[in-house]
Amino acid sequence: MSIPKRVAERITNRIKQFQSILDAQRARDVSEADTVTLVKDLLSEVFGYDKYAELTSEHSIRGTYCDLAVKIESKLALLIEVKAIGTELRDQHIKQAIDYAANEGCEWVVLTNAVEWRMYHVLFRKPIDKQELAQLNLLTIDTKQDECMERLYLLTREGFVKSALAEYRDRKEATSRFMLAAILLHSGPVQTALRREVRRVSEMLVDPAEIDKILRDEVIKRECIEGEQADAAARRVQRSAEKSIRRASEECEGSEANPNPSESPPVQDAH
Repeated sequence: MSIPKRVAERITNRIKQFQSILDAQRARDVSEADTVTLVKDLLSEVFGYDKYAELTSEHSIRGTYCDLAVKIESKLALLIEVKAIGTELRDQHIKQAIDYAANEGCEWVVLTNAVEWRMYHVLFRKPIDKQELAQLNLLTIDTKQDECMERLYLLTREGFVKSALAEYRDRKEATSRFMLAAILLHSGPVQTALRREVRRVSEMLVDPAEIDKILRDEVIKRECIEGEQADAAARRVQRSAEKSIRRASEECEGSEANPNPSESPPVQDAH
């Protein structure tokens, strides 16, 4: 993921400035209200949002106000659930914000106590669910590491405008244990290559059903091939295979309809 130099420099410099403030505020165990103020400063100074035009604690959802909402060009982009800086973040803390986001059609939610930040993608299904994308700790993060800088960039205004969260989510899904398991079990080319390699190494022709059974029972963890995420990954692999078959069929039909497009049809003699 490409991060603009000026954004990287801003993140690195401002985080260093804020780390002493975060340490002091945590030592004082400041209230949730004071933590919200600190989070707004971080979002503005480190992550590049306009504190007055794009950050609000007055966004009402069904008569209730969320801790912070980020609006870009007046559109709700992100909901942020803030806990007091001394609070240990727990998964249960994000439930209300996820429900708020679902009601608003907002895909992205963040849980933070100013030091720790957790980013979530809202899954619009029944029941509403969530997928944690990344975590970071502003006191321990190493901005010299590309992986750390990438996670920080996900929270920036520049990153949000360039759909960095969506790109990160898609990349994470592409290499998830569910997707890799689905490719092993449902991808025709992978299965063919696996059978061919087994035959090359062992000099034995093994039944495809036997390989499939061993993969399911002994190689791949059950949690990777059962459940909604596993089913979704399998469907995605199968759809991709069907699309490839259709594309190949269309190309074949096209070549049969015009076997030599460079040749012009013969001109008939008018006489």
